[in-house]
Amino acid sequence: MIDSLRDMLRVLDLEKIEENHFRGESRDIGGKSVFGGQVLGQALAAACRTVDGRIAHSLHAYFLRPGDMNAPILYEVDRIRDGRTFNTRRIVAIQHGRPIFNMAVSFQIEEGGYEHQSKMLDVPGPDGLPSIVEMRQKAAELDPERFKGRPTLQLPIDIRPIQPSNPYLVDSEPPFQSIWFRTVDTVPADRALHQSILAYASDFVLLGTATLPYRKSLREKNVHMASLDHAMWFHRDFRIDQWLLYVMKSPSASNARGLAIGDVFTQDGSLIATIAQEGLIRVNAEK
Repeated sequence: MIDSLRDMLRVLDLEKIEENHFRGESRDIGGKSVFGGQVLGQALAAACRTVDGRIAHSLHAYFLRPGDMNAPILYEVDRIRDGRTFNTRRIVAIQHGRPIFNMAVSFQIEEGGYEHQSKMLDVPGPDGLPSIVEMRQKAAELDPERFKGRPTLQLPIDIRPIQPSNPYLVDSEPPFQSIWFRTVDTVPADRALHQSILAYASDFVLLGTATLPYRKSLREKNVHMASLDHAMWFHRDFRIDQWLLYVMKSPSASNARGLAIGDVFTQDGSLIATIAQEGLIRVNAEK
């Protein structure tokens, strides 16, 4: 298994401290604080460890404080409801005695019923598209001085933009983008694990959709960005090690916040998840 994927799986494999309490470690993927997708994936993994035979169908989370990459994260799970068909869990992530994140997850037994879904866009397939890592390597010579010499980290997720562009050469684009993505290698056939990895991967590029019209401003001004909240709805079963299409749009940006919404499809057009995130986009923040 490729090292970056093995590291991510290790991060999502939480240590059980006692009943309803789990501990997770962090992996540096190049940011100043813990990657938000990591906390999402770990919190969902913790919740799944307290539910038997039911599948997560939705989660709603808030990021409260930046996470410290050099300290473990404690996940406390509150089993607030166990019903005949639904289970609800509340998870709080804690570092240095303070909550950095909280999330509610709802689980359901599998049931039949009405079915309809949005239609997948007609887009080029993933074969032949450059990965986001390859694009970063090609753009490195245009990096600002403060980024010179930074390493190009290998990611556990193979991300391939459908409309690849160099952020240093493009000033403005509509707030819409699509990517293909999957893990860089196969992973065990555990549905809860695949959901946790999707939660992890869903945070990589979603908020950036809201900044596409302002790329020139992002390059020239001091802009601070951070995830504020994150919601996911799981519609159908999927495998995270097979290609998925992530179609994202940003319907609004205002009051130093941007909203982005995404749909995730399998290659054969099945809608498997819908994701929404609002984030801070503060211009001219203090350095």
